[in-house]
Amino acid sequence: MNAEDLLQRLRELAIVPVIEIEYADDAIPLGKTLVDAGLPVAEITFRTPVAADAIARMVDNVPGLLVGAGTILSEEDVDAAADAGAHFIVSPGLNASVVERARQRSIPIIPGVTSPSEIEAARSLGLRLLKLFPAEAIGGIPLVKALSAPYPDVSFMPTGGITADTVSAWLAQPSVAACGGSWIATKDAVTGRRWEEITTKAGQAAELAASSPRSHTAGTRA
Repeated sequence: MNAEDLLQRLRELAIVPVIEIEYADDAIPLGKTLVDAGLPVAEITFRTPVAADAIARMVDNVPGLLVGAGTILSEEDVDAAADAGAHFIVSPGLNASVVERARQRSIPIIPGVTSPSEIEAARSLGLRLLKLFPAEAIGGIPLVKALSAPYPDVSFMPTGGITADTVSAWLAQPSVAACGGSWIATKDAVTGRRWEEITTKAGQAAELAASSPRSHTAGTRA
């Protein structure tokens, strides 16, 4: 998957569950739950020792699931995610060495930015899909509107503080490719194997994505 394919796919999906997994055995049932609910995507954060194993299990055993690796902080993390078969990686900040390693491993990366200077640094590295993090804390929708004016070629994946109640407003912004959300499959729900709860929330998220105005113009931004 290249960067353009990833952007198109994320615009179609619109909402990306950001998930922390404690036990690798939960990866396959979780992935199947998301697919069955109509939201076939997951960003598995590298905040636990089993993240790479969980990603590998999802990639190998859950057809149709787009699997990303989140909280990628180092070149070693890039290698672990790539070796696990992750389709893309996400980092909370912009680290040129991490971007270069991702490029060497031929895996799309979505680095985090918070300011015009960081956006310009990312653009100089050839990146046009960026994570806005922590989205609500650094200015919310007014900020993404302001940033989009001077950088019309950049698409954002806001993450951080977005909820089921606010995601539709975010998705209505033309520059927003997708939103990351941790409310769909919380750490407690996954650890407790509350698959019905996750199915409900993922299904609701898929409905919100489908009803968003931006879903009808997916792929129109660079």
